[in-house]
Amino acid sequence: MRHRVLKYKLNRTTSHRKALLNNMALSLIKHEQINTTLAKAKNLRPFVEKIITLAKKGSLASRKKALSILKNKKITEKLFTNIAKRYETRKGGYIRILKNGFRYGDMAPLAVIELVDRDEKVKGLDSGPVQKKKQEGETKPDENVAGSEEKKQDQVVDQKVSENELKDNKEISKKLDKKIEKPRNF
Repeated sequence: MRHRVLKYKLNRTTSHRKALLNNMALSLIKHEQINTTLAKAKNLRPFVEKIITLAKKGSLASRKKALSILKNKKITEKLFTNIAKRYETRKGGYIRILKNGFRYGDMAPLAVIELVDRDEKVKGLDSGPVQKKKQEGETKPDENVAGSEEKKQDQVVDQKVSENELKDNKEISKKLDKKIEKPRNF
């Protein structure tokens, strides 16, 4: 029997559940707000609050303990510098869970989990590789002049084809109009 066991199992093995909580904790500390299911959010709250309490202590031992849990120096540094100072006077309740409707596919209850007094500029920042937008005048270095001439010729052919298709479509529409005008006797 599971008397007095407060954790959710989330239908995962222990190692999978620990990895899930670590990844979600990293994302929450990095972005300060994430969307997830309600059960995962409720399971994540005590996990992250304990880490924030460690950061508030600020000792070397607590820094090592947090680093062993999070396994990311950059996030741990943010935790000990920014977040710990922000919650210096707060005695607990660093995280807020807001219900956010239901997921379309399986009707799982969704939630938004966020840090109280969060920095709104941080959300989505540094969340993936940045792609440079190609401007109209730019070309790749391996493209040659002959390749660009072929593209221009292809565009001209496409325009001619489209004009021919328009003529055919007009003829077909005229024939259909004539058939519709004739009354049919059944």
